[in-house]
Amino acid sequence: MVATGLFALIMTLVAGAYLVMIGLVHHTQGMSSGIDNLSFALETMTRDIRTGTAYSCDTTPHYDCSGLGTFYFTPMGGQPGDYTYYSLDSDTNGNGMLEKTIKTANGTSIEPLTDSSTINITSLKFYLSGSTPGDAYQPYVTIVVSGKISSDEPDDPPQSFTVETSAVMRGTDL
Repeated sequence: MVATGLFALIMTLVAGAYLVMIGLVHHTQGMSSGIDNLSFALETMTRDIRTGTAYSCDTTPHYDCSGLGTFYFTPMGGQPGDYTYYSLDSDTNGNGMLEKTIKTANGTSIEPLTDSSTINITSLKFYLSGSTPGDAYQPYVTIVVSGKISSDEPDDPPQSFTVETSAVMRGTDL
């Protein structure tokens, strides 16, 4: 009887630990999905920026900036007057998301880059240097993104993050 009671106690503890581990796996998978989404969005942004030209934080090219929330550039192969810009926008629930806007002679298209259901971007800042005509520096962009990532579990609190990445224009800026 003692052995049966001891076995039942141990099995109860093991079952509880197993349920806790299942919850942790779900939490980790949800966070991983959000981090992967953010990583892909930032990689897409830096790849496009590296191959673009005429960097600015305004619609006027060759304008250095510090801490502004929108970044404009002419994409690789773009025609005069075409430009692409990245900015922070909100979905219908008020969650922030990274957004790519492409303007061409054929019209404007808007593409969300992050999934606002798992990632809530609260801050997006661009720091641009070296884009002034006649300077001796290669255009250099630093992107700082802050926000919260939440998992699919309703009881899990969102986790805050701040990510910084940089891109340097591949071509020469003479």
